[in-house]
Amino acid sequence: MTKPKVLISDKMDPNAARIFEERGCDVDVITGKTPEELKAIIGEYDGLAIRSSTKVTAEILDAATNLKVIGRAGIGVDNVDIPAASSKGVVVMNTPFGNSITTAEHAIALMMALARQIPEANARTKAGEWPKSAFMGVEVTGKTLGLIGAGNIGAIVASRALGLKMKVAAYDPFLTPERAIEIGVEKVDLDTLLARADFITLHTPLTDETRNILSRERLQQAKEGVRIINCARGGLIDEAALKDMLESGHVAGAALDVFKEEPAKENPLFDAPNFICTPHLGASTTEAQVNVALQVAEQMSDYLVNGGVTNALNMPSLSAEEAPKLKPYMALAENLGSLIGQLAHGDLDKISIETEGHAAELNQKPIVGAVLAGLMKRYSQSVNMVNAPFMAKERGMEVREIRNEREGTFQTLIRVTVATSQGNRSVAGTLFGNSDPRLVEIFGIGIEADLSGKMLYIVNQDAPGFIGRVGALMGEYDINIGTFHLGRRGNGDEAIILLSVDQEIPQEVIDKACALDGVKVVRALSF
Repeated sequence: MTKPKVLISDKMDPNAARIFEERGCDVDVITGKTPEELKAIIGEYDGLAIRSSTKVTAEILDAATNLKVIGRAGIGVDNVDIPAASSKGVVVMNTPFGNSITTAEHAIALMMALARQIPEANARTKAGEWPKSAFMGVEVTGKTLGLIGAGNIGAIVASRALGLKMKVAAYDPFLTPERAIEIGVEKVDLDTLLARADFITLHTPLTDETRNILSRERLQQAKEGVRIINCARGGLIDEAALKDMLESGHVAGAALDVFKEEPAKENPLFDAPNFICTPHLGASTTEAQVNVALQVAEQMSDYLVNGGVTNALNMPSLSAEEAPKLKPYMALAENLGSLIGQLAHGDLDKISIETEGHAAELNQKPIVGAVLAGLMKRYSQSVNMVNAPFMAKERGMEVREIRNEREGTFQTLIRVTVATSQGNRSVAGTLFGNSDPRLVEIFGIGIEADLSGKMLYIVNQDAPGFIGRVGALMGEYDINIGTFHLGRRGNGDEAIILLSVDQEIPQEVIDKACALDGVKVVRALSF
């Protein structure tokens, strides 16, 4: 078996390469390449491990013909074109927890530096002055810290602030009341936070919703004398407005580790009073650099070798422990999606994916993704679990999940139903021995069959001698039949034949099968 091949294109702890090798990957460490140089070699690799220097653009992805996964050692993925990666079926992962403590500690350090004006006092003291009376700081004890974003890093900042005897108010639309109590913060709306906070620190990703979350208008709403810290992402604060507020004194101080444009070698804020800046050092500790490098290597190798998906930004997570258990269910789900995609007529606007029994107890997202991957092959052969949901969304397809934990006729069952112009059409399958995918129903007709390779599907009026005529037709064209499966609604009613064959079925054979007495539908299938 060929080992997956991984490229590490940015400087990273050398132990990352060791982990890739130990877990069954071949790895090359080639850093400092220009975009053109990267395009020339990226087609060789299954995985790409990066930090912030490599820009994974649509052009790079077009050249990455074998790429399956991009791993970002760190949180921010501004340097990856995620929509383009998704359309190519490439998983994008990050490592959101490897540098959480480091970033949180940097935010606390900047808050303390702001409170006591340490950088400027340091500079003037070293310049031979003794400006003791020029620096009147403030205590943080008893002050209110406003968190914008109370995720993993925000929660760590809250714990440190509480240890400093501060009060913590948090604005985060995803923060539940229970989680707020657990981390010891008061959940508030943004207007309340701005009115009450003595210090504000931001810990949220940069999205369309959070861009300029501290706009000029909101900065004006903030409590006079507020001090602001941002160690999250550039673009969360209106930098021009912040400069004006610092000059007017409405904002008493600001400390930024991140900027809208980086590297920020020039910025109007540099001349603003009571302003501290650092060059994106939030994750820059020895421990964090090691942690994120090791974590990205572990995640990527788990995916490439075992199928585990951790911290993915464009597909459901699937742990390396879950992957083997889910594998037969996903194979069944993909086959069912492929079958109904090949048999249903017209545009498919709605799809329902129903699980029953043991299947309903599992992680549903990978099962749904597998069904869509099979179904969307009717539109494109370059489809997988990553890009299938995006393709379905682009086509306006409504996807519905139904989970029934009760057992029916089978211990486990997956049913896929699509809405067509001719009404709903559904197929269903189960697992034999918890590992062998098996079709058990097509369009309401019970049938037991494997779905693999090349197959011929025939719907006919049940009549004596019909099976023999089909067999004779296959023999006439030297087409070898591997398996022969039958199902019918009742004696003399509509019947289905599903047979596997060892070679391609010529159109001439399909035409002759269509001409047999009682035949309603003939389809060549491929799995």
